[in-house]
Amino acid sequence: MNEQSIPIDAVIAWVDGNDPAHKAKRHRYSKPEEISNDDIGGDIRFTSIGEIKYSVASILRFAPYIRKIFIITDGQDPDLDQFLDTHFPDRTTSIEIIDHKVIYQGYESLLPVFNSLSIETMIWRIPGLSEHFIYLNDDMMLAAPTMPHDFFVEDRLVCYASHMSVRFAEFLRWAKHLKKGHKIFGFKDSMINAAALIGERKTFLLLGHNPYVGIRSIFEEFYTAHPEALTANASHRFRDASQFNPQELCYLLAERSGRLELRSRKGRELYIKPKRKPGYVASKLRRFDAAPGAMFCCMNSVDYATPEDQKLIIEWLRSRIGLL
Repeated sequence: MNEQSIPIDAVIAWVDGNDPAHKAKRHRYSKPEEISNDDIGGDIRFTSIGEIKYSVASILRFAPYIRKIFIITDGQDPDLDQFLDTHFPDRTTSIEIIDHKVIYQGYESLLPVFNSLSIETMIWRIPGLSEHFIYLNDDMMLAAPTMPHDFFVEDRLVCYASHMSVRFAEFLRWAKHLKKGHKIFGFKDSMINAAALIGERKTFLLLGHNPYVGIRSIFEEFYTAHPEALTANASHRFRDASQFNPQELCYLLAERSGRLELRSRKGRELYIKPKRKPGYVASKLRRFDAAPGAMFCCMNSVDYATPEDQKLIIEWLRSRIGLL
């Protein structure tokens, strides 16, 4: 199969947590312990400084072969028209806003949800989504020119990761320190849950905050055979320790069927979770610029950064993507 003949779409999950209406709805459906916990339902998980613009622009700039970009929202509009008209007036990629109600059709009683793991369980249900797709959160971007074979080789999806024993991962989870009286349910925990769901003894140590690839029929076949897994995972309004990571599940199932190509994650990613440490952001950006194989970046929780570092990050993104 010629890679250029494979339609590839991109899916971006986006929320404007600064929207008073969305914030009020989130508070209305949350428990005090959820809304006060940044790892579950705190404001920092939903705040935005316009990252969605750079996520979309990075796809248009560095992956021009993408057929459509679907932006999943909860009754919101990222209002990208003027930005795109200014910087990509000749774009051919179609951008479509998809409301949660669309992907939760038939499961409307589970709405509203404020939980990426729940939403990710349903993205394969986007009407018209291509068989092969790339998935990003709105703080994830491409950071260099890519080709289709960076994500798919014929009908195999490319996974930038390494294997990890589930038993060892469970030991690390057991040994994890308490934070505010409880153990944080993190990205690795959701990966362990995915492996446990299908009885795998190993899991993938994925690039935690970078684009993933998916094959729609893998999700459809699994959830058709296991509808209870879909309902259970998609039903949690806020992150829950019982949930599995849908992307991890897709990779594991793809490997079982010989439809996965494993590649090293080393030197591929820039992950910034700003600290109030002088020089941290500038140093990370310099090191990434010097990495020859770097392709992906994530600017996580930029609200934590100082105003100076926020400005530095935005200027770097605009320069890297060519928006100056």
